[in-house]
Amino acid sequence: MLSRFAAKAVGVVVTGVAGAAVYDGAKKVARSSAFRSATVAVTAWGLKGARAAETGAENARLATADVVSEARERIGEQAPVAGSAGHGHEH
Repeated sequence: MLSRFAAKAVGVVVTGVAGAAVYDGAKKVARSSAFRSATVAVTAWGLKGARAAETGAENARLATADVVSEARERIGEQAPVAGSAGHGHEH
């Protein structure tokens, strides 16, 4: 009975020591300049990707607005003045 308890205790201690070593290693890596440099590079790529997506979305929105405007013209409907989309009452 005592040997089982001791074996389990040793296992817990070994697991704790291994966890602490991994934690300390992760802290050292996180504080290193190489890690920071890589993090900055990945963030820069993310920002560039977000800007490209925003540009693509804006171009798609403008192209859609042009098509809708031309379609309204063809059926003789006047397009609403830009920015005049109200909500039915005055303020």
